[in-house]
Amino acid sequence: MDRRGYIIDLGLIDYQKAWELQHQLWERRVKDELPDMLLLLEHPHVITLGRRGNRSHLVAPPEILEEMKIPLFHVERGGEVTYHGPGQIVAYPILDLRNYEYRLIRYIGQLEEVVLCILKDFGIQGKRDPLNRGVWVDGEKIASVGVAIKRWVSFHGFSLNYETDLKYFELINPCGLEGKKMTSMAKILGTKISRERLIEKISFHFKQIFERDWEEKNLGGSFEL
Repeated sequence: MDRRGYIIDLGLIDYQKAWELQHQLWERRVKDELPDMLLLLEHPHVITLGRRGNRSHLVAPPEILEEMKIPLFHVERGGEVTYHGPGQIVAYPILDLRNYEYRLIRYIGQLEEVVLCILKDFGIQGKRDPLNRGVWVDGEKIASVGVAIKRWVSFHGFSLNYETDLKYFELINPCGLEGKKMTSMAKILGTKISRERLIEKISFHFKQIFERDWEEKNLGGSFEL
């Protein structure tokens, strides 16, 4: 078994491009042409509907989204509706879960554990909600989890609000939950959050929970697709 793993920071990347990239990497992981990977990135403003999502969870009408130039995607991840945008770190693990002896529920729990550990390092006490997956702080949601698993290989993942402009969540009922508020690390702490430090913490805790010989890689050079 190949114990290597690649962590790749893609920076700000268009949602469509990242979605297509996930599918390419998923296919190559299924064929065992690449080791496990963790993609870290941010998206320009976008709204996505998961498998259980429908347009009734949109607060803003389509013409407003069009005017704001916010695209809408219906994708294969679990969950309902969410927003992605600058100031929110998104993590897409592409893992062969057979190597970790994980089933779906445990895998989602481990992704939540990564977020809980990150928040703790920044002095934030996050909590789980057994009725609504993700991570919460004082009744407000700070991280969402929505995954897809096909042929034992995962894609999609979790998003963590660090300096997100929270007003964009007013365009939707986040995760299909009416009356629930979203929050961010910057809002809780009242200070700016170092993206570099956040990436370091995500990488560290992901390595601790998903044990592999992880190394940072770039798309390009010796890692051409």
